Order: sequence, then structure tokens, then C-alpha cells
Amino acid sequence: MLKGIHHAAIICSDYQKSKHFYVDILGLAIIAENYREARDSFKLDLQLPDGSQVELFSFPSPPPRPSFPEALGLRHLAFTVSSVEAFVEYLHTKGVAVEPIRVDEYTGKKFTFFQDPDGLPLELYED
Repeated sequence: MLKGIHHAAIICSDYQKSKHFYVDILGLAIIAENYREARDSFKLDLQLPDGSQVELFSFPSPPPRPSFPEALGLRHLAFTVSSVEAFVEYLHTKGVAVEPIRVDEYTGKKFTFFQDPDGLPLELYED
């Protein structure tokens, strides 16, 4: 039986820029950072306060995302926050563009979208 999501894996084009974004701006904690010489690849394991994780990978010349955001496969990664407004204000202080806040028509919860340095769609969803 499935018990939860352990991690989401992200391939980035600029490892240092993405590491700064996920660690210094979004505040994910570093669990482990490894350089895999055989693959010329970094693997950065990051953790959120609830224990879920994000794996950040770098690979030489990864192909671009085929479309935005409606490509086949994973559509976006959503993070829960206590206050969408407060986190949006924080992201604005870091120069991160954020879409207008909306309300989920089914749950009544607030949410919005923003992007990581490679344009990966990220969502904030109020708990």
C-alpha cells in the first residue's frame, strides 16, 4: 500500500542557480550533495519540513521541456504553505514573479503558480 510521496526529481540546466533557488530562496534543507563523475552530474537531496524530498539533478545538455505547462507527464510540483499571500510577498522580495492568487473552486483553498530558474511550474497551495 502506498503511504505517501517520498520525493520529486528535477533536472536543471544551471546547477548553482537552481541550488540557490531551492535552498536559499525556497528554504529546502540540504540532506546530501554528491557529484557523480561518471555522469558529470550533481545530485542534491533536499528536504521539506514534513519530510518529503526534492532531488535536484544536473546533466550535461538535458533536452528542453517540450511545452509549458501542458506537456504529457508531470504537470507541476505543488508545495503547501500556511499563507499563500505571505509566501508570495516573500517571493516578490527575492525577485520571483508569481501569478495572481486564485481560489480552488472545489476546496475553497488559495493557490498560485511561479517558476523555478528553468521554467518548471511550481504551485503554492494553502493548507
